[in-house]
Amino acid sequence: MNYDETKKMLTQYLLARIPLIGINTIEKTRSLELLSEIAKETNMNMKVHSMSKGFTNLLTQEVYSNEKLLMGALDYIVEELKTSENQIYILSDVSELNEETFTARYLVDIATLAEQKSSSIIIITAEPLWVQLQRQGMVVDLALPTEEELFNIIVENLRPYQKQIRIEWDINDAKEAANILLGISKIEVKNVISALIAKGSILKNDLIDLRFAKDSLFSNINGLEKIGVEENIAYGGLEGLKKWLDEKEKLLTPEKREEMKKRGIKPPRGILLMGIPGCGKSLSAKAIAKRWRRPLYRLDFATIQGRYVGQSEQQLKEAFETAEHVSPCILWIDEIEKGLSGTNDSSGVTTRLIGQFLFWLQECSKDVFVVATANNVKDLPAELLRKGRFDEIFFVDLPNADERKEIIELYLNKYLGVKASDTFVDELVNKTENYSGSDIESVIRNIAYRNIADVLEISEDSIKLAFENSISMYTTNREKIEDIRNWAKDRTRHASKIDTINKEEKEKGEIEHLEIF
Repeated sequence: MNYDETKKMLTQYLLARIPLIGINTIEKTRSLELLSEIAKETNMNMKVHSMSKGFTNLLTQEVYSNEKLLMGALDYIVEELKTSENQIYILSDVSELNEETFTARYLVDIATLAEQKSSSIIIITAEPLWVQLQRQGMVVDLALPTEEELFNIIVENLRPYQKQIRIEWDINDAKEAANILLGISKIEVKNVISALIAKGSILKNDLIDLRFAKDSLFSNINGLEKIGVEENIAYGGLEGLKKWLDEKEKLLTPEKREEMKKRGIKPPRGILLMGIPGCGKSLSAKAIAKRWRRPLYRLDFATIQGRYVGQSEQQLKEAFETAEHVSPCILWIDEIEKGLSGTNDSSGVTTRLIGQFLFWLQECSKDVFVVATANNVKDLPAELLRKGRFDEIFFVDLPNADERKEIIELYLNKYLGVKASDTFVDELVNKTENYSGSDIESVIRNIAYRNIADVLEISEDSIKLAFENSISMYTTNREKIEDIRNWAKDRTRHASKIDTINKEEKEKGEIEHLEIF
């Protein structure tokens, strides 16, 4: 529940004198702010216990007891309830209440006493309560701030500095910042904004840095690996994929997100890149992160496989939760078929992981864009390939002549510092038919190795000879590659080809608009 919903529910519970109320949240300070608002609006007297102050009045900070330890606080409540009624106690520093312990059993008894005295005990905790404790009352969840709440927090923190520092952000920028910071607490948001204020200016480019600000807040990435992306990363070809990504990037602005929300449309969820090894699927995941200026996290299904019953499912759940916390981000699932093929799995774990993944992919409301890659897509379960699971399934084939030319020029310049003539590059293009992008890179990289080691002088002849002496992956895996191509035909969208309608658009300069009303 959001802040207002939680506040309304808590008010009802307190007016009803529910004996035990749990607030499930990681934000103790925000919970106390919420309870303070309720206390003011209802004139309820609330006593809050903390390990630093003991028992104090929530609003006036008047000290009732200097007892700092939890057991002492519980004893204080018992003694008060022997002679008092209509009391409200808040326990803000609790532990060992998620299972049957002496403290948990003691609280069950105290809750019974509180019911007899028309009183309430509120427990603020980030852990689930022991089941017997839950049955004594009600539990509410205080969710992290919504995008609207974050927008208000950002505006409130920036407003006092409007005339003191340079602030380039407008309303839409503040909305974009709120979307970026979804998944972190109010105090963390205030700290991030304070750090921006401290540097003396808040610029448009700070929004890009903000996308990576959450990295420092989530040092323990459960089940995920943070992948660094080179500043100058580039890849050749795949124009169909690039155009599709450019179109979808336009949907990432606050205005477009609001429009999709009004129409009940979810933002783009992800793509499946399948095809021939070494043709740019993994590189594409990194390039998308760079293109969209988002952090990249890699999920390896092999690392979440546990030895015990339910362990794999729990670790996958934690990985997805972490991805949502660090959103907006790119979630790269490399060689997804190795984790979800189900080959020789008699335990049913893979089936459960598939169901869990599909449910999350369908229901995730956070800005997490999935890039799944697969070499042997035939090993994937049919339900994963059903239309609508991913926004699109792209087939990445061996590069065509134009793509090979782009790849050759790219690596000649990157590894050898050579800008070759068109005639020479065209010769290399002819020599590299059926070469993958990684085949071409490998040959040019080996030339660079030999040159750095002073055993080869770079020349057109030495470069041509290196390609003539190389063997492409197609030569050694012809049958497998043709099998992949046959499967992908009519089942996928080709990553290298521009849609027919886009070709017509280029030729005509415009396309006719369809009348929909």
